[in-house]
Amino acid sequence: MTAYEPPDSVPGDAYDAVVLAGGGARRLGGADKPGLRVGGRALLDRVLTACADARTTVVVAAPRPTPRPVRWAREDPPGAGPVAALAAGLRHTTADTVVALSADLPFLETATVRRLSTALRTDGTDGALLTDADGRDQPLVAAYRAPALRRALTALAEEHGGLTGLPLRRLTAALELTRVPDPVASFDCDTWDDLATARARIREHGHVLDEWISAVKDELGIDLDVDTGILLDLARDAAHGVARPAAPLTTFLVGYAAAQAKGGPEAVAEAARKAAALALRWADEDTAGTVPGTQPDAPSDAPGPDAAG
Repeated sequence: MTAYEPPDSVPGDAYDAVVLAGGGARRLGGADKPGLRVGGRALLDRVLTACADARTTVVVAAPRPTPRPVRWAREDPPGAGPVAALAAGLRHTTADTVVALSADLPFLETATVRRLSTALRTDGTDGALLTDADGRDQPLVAAYRAPALRRALTALAEEHGGLTGLPLRRLTAALELTRVPDPVASFDCDTWDDLATARARIREHGHVLDEWISAVKDELGIDLDVDTGILLDLARDAAHGVARPAAPLTTFLVGYAAAQAKGGPEAVAEAARKAAALALRWADEDTAGTVPGTQPDAPSDAPGPDAAG
């Protein structure tokens, strides 16, 4: 039996990600689970966004369009199960830390992945994984030390003559693990009821705006984090101080101006500041012209009160 040889490691806090997206989805009637949408985005795309910090992301599945570049791998034979799929993806990684994820995690966030990596570095164990609302281990929402993972996979392959059909608990039983409770990020979509629950939560008032902004950025290929509060305040000022349709048009122009300046979040904030100040000046002029005892400022080239008629 050939052992999994660890490739050259990557220093620092870097990690690689292996996303398993090739299961049969039997509880969903064989539907294309990674392509099912929550909040307008495919489940696989949501997971890929959460691990965007990875140096290399390997997706174990048949290739499909994705919002960012990934490497594709396949277990041999296809459908050999999650342990075989994880081993297939691991062969393409080089970092000392590997984040293993399933492709059906609608609420996974970048902060969750970073928290797992931090727990792994801090505790010195072989892996750090999430536990769900019932306290069950979720080995496919986890960060592992790649050398320990390779050793465990090699031992399993030698013991069983291969990895086909082995459950993940056989793998995790051989590892020392740190457990991180997170009932939200660990939520996965195994059934149609799970999918309906995820879609309903996305549309709750406290989540819908952030979800919409993330979906739009993914759809447009924008990788830019801005203070949405600034833009909302600008839209309010433009709507109240000028006219309601001015709100979306003004925010569009702010984004266009920032893009023309080839700037990041700071350029957006500066353009929004200027536009908001203009909207307030506009509103002040309207007030000065309608409140008794006031008059609008005269143009600088207008004749003074003593000018001859």
